[in-house]
Amino acid sequence: MIRGIHGLFYSSDPDATRAFFKEKVQLPGSDIGQGWWIFDFDEGDLGVHPVEDPADAGGHDVSFYCDDIHGTVAQLESRGVEFTKDVADHGYGLVTYFVAPGGITVQLYEPRYVKRSAKPAPKAKPKTKAKAKAKAKAKPKAKAAKKKRR
Repeated sequence: MIRGIHGLFYSSDPDATRAFFKEKVQLPGSDIGQGWWIFDFDEGDLGVHPVEDPADAGGHDVSFYCDDIHGTVAQLESRGVEFTKDVADHGYGLVTYFVAPGGITVQLYEPRYVKRSAKPAPKAKPKTKAKAKAKAKAKPKAKAAKKKRR
């Protein structure tokens, strides 16, 4: 069963690119050894887009999404991230782009569509102590009623 998606950035300066996403963008992740930092997210999605020219088929893109694009842009700019375009309405969401070391341009957007949560459904709540006490008190009354009938 597939349980996630793995994306790759091909960089001319991978150490600088990893440091940029780890320190400036502050993506979560872990060091898996030998200088490899893998960024890890709780959720993701994959879309398939049409191309007008069949020769353009086979391309792929990586983009990040957020809940508040203007707040996220301001936060990232305060850490030195450079944006190449103003936020614009693309129909599916509000979109902008930023650059990372190693010749990488990344799309950042605030989706207009509803994303399903990646979090598991909450477990059923255990019975409260008050309900347990009420149930325990009900049993003696039933026994007392039984004795009266005898």
